[in-house]
Amino acid sequence: MEFLSPATWEEALAAKSAHPDAVPIMGGTDVMVELNFDQHRPSALLDLTRVAELAEWGPDGSRVRLGAGVSYTTIIQRLGKHAPALAQAARTVASPQIRNRGTVGGNLGGASPAGDSHPPLLAADAVIELASVHGVRHVAAREFYLGPRRTARRDDELIAAVLLPERAGPQHFCKIGTRNAMVIAVASFCVTLDAATRTAGTGIGSAGPTPLRAVAAEEFLTAEFDWQGAGPLSEAAVRHFGELVASAARPIDDVRGSADYRKHALSVMARRALSWSVTDYRKGEAQCA
Repeated sequence: MEFLSPATWEEALAAKSAHPDAVPIMGGTDVMVELNFDQHRPSALLDLTRVAELAEWGPDGSRVRLGAGVSYTTIIQRLGKHAPALAQAARTVASPQIRNRGTVGGNLGGASPAGDSHPPLLAADAVIELASVHGVRHVAAREFYLGPRRTARRDDELIAAVLLPERAGPQHFCKIGTRNAMVIAVASFCVTLDAATRTAGTGIGSAGPTPLRAVAAEEFLTAEFDWQGAGPLSEAAVRHFGELVASAARPIDDVRGSADYRKHALSVMARRALSWSVTDYRKGEAQCA
């Protein structure tokens, strides 16, 4: 196995172009597990830890640009105000040691349907920045996931960053697992309310071949919610929202849970996340008034 260790972003892109089969590694929290258990043996590893700009984040016009190498710990400590759902999801990732090493870029690269960062990125309508020696392109998170561990990233491209829209309302992430900590999601869910566009966003994890959106639930909530007066949603509306979220899932039975359990859990999490979000939205309206 060849080991490539570029010092700059330009060198990294050139190395990926010359070795399209090389597996990028920064935190190594997924890649090293696969190597240790001999699940995957790539021809080359592309170590990106020396590429400093990947660990940077900051404003990018009306958005926040999150480098692909920013750790979960940094997201928790620094981005809670900009991306609260993503920060909530980051808190649920494994142990402090793993959160210090793991990155959203790595989560995107692995594209596991159970990845904790995927539902917040879908719900917030984030954009993935991909780069190669031929240039840069942007792919909406909602178009990034193509199949089980398959994404829109081309073989010669690296994930450079995630672009997060300016937050304009509450965001909440929920996750259920076989225990309370250091656990892979049995199912996860995220909802966002955008007061600027008066739209809702959703993201479902670990309940389908890819991370999913509940489009019908988004459309229902967008039409049903009182964006102007922020009045409460009826119990029937909240329950129907949960049912629509559950119906969007495509789960399977596996060692972590049955398909029926996943659908039930998603319905419950959707109702809770929506209730929290509506409460936060109404508080925000009151403060503005």
